[in-house]
Amino acid sequence: MAAKWTLITGASEGLGVEFAKIAAAEGRDLILVARQADKLEALAETLRTRHKIAVEVIPTDLSDPASVEALWRRVALRRHIDILVNNAGLGYNGPFSGPDFDRELSSVAVNVTALTILMKRAVGHMVAQGGGRVLNVASTAAFMPGPNMAVYHATKAYVVSLTEAVAEELRDSPVTVTALCPGATVTNFARDAKMEHIALFRILPPARAASVARAGWAAMKRGRRIRVTGLVNKLFAFSPRLAPRRIVTRIAASILK
Repeated sequence: MAAKWTLITGASEGLGVEFAKIAAAEGRDLILVARQADKLEALAETLRTRHKIAVEVIPTDLSDPASVEALWRRVALRRHIDILVNNAGLGYNGPFSGPDFDRELSSVAVNVTALTILMKRAVGHMVAQGGGRVLNVASTAAFMPGPNMAVYHATKAYVVSLTEAVAEELRDSPVTVTALCPGATVTNFARDAKMEHIALFRILPPARAASVARAGWAAMKRGRRIRVTGLVNKLFAFSPRLAPRRIVTRIAASILK
């Protein structure tokens, strides 16, 4: 039988690094994917030395669908991918009317298109191989519109909807799909998305990436469909069900400025 591997995207920093550490500690062989080859190689060498596992590094631009398809063909060759962690994600803080459309298009390509391609390929592969787990990293942003981060919030709503729908389709199969929905987390995402100084980060101190990753990994192992981390984040995610959408959207606008 082909060896079982764990594939993690966005593995060069933040949550991706923490997921890789957790998987390596369990003795899992890893495939690490991101654009920054140097960071991937450094992490891979550390994990190989510490845990005596196999680690393959595949630098990939996930905003290019052809590269994503090529990535899957490469990783699935003679391997059983029994865990896929769709962690890579992009965002941008700024008005939708602003000029930075390239960043928003890249966000859709990575957060939606790449995630969907890898999930589509992985689910079919896992069903054929007799089992597996998919962990999609979404966000509490999925539960409400996000003025000033409109595209990012929309992409994460897509991730949660897709996860729940496919999880139901797979209910009687040995394959599970989980969406992890953290709130503000200490990673480089906020810096890259130009959102380090928004009100949200003053209202809710960011969670540590390691604790968020552990919660998501545990939820995936239990086969949970949705995991929102932190009590305040759970209230934040639930509140749109109670208040009028217009009010919720205005509140979101105020904390995303």
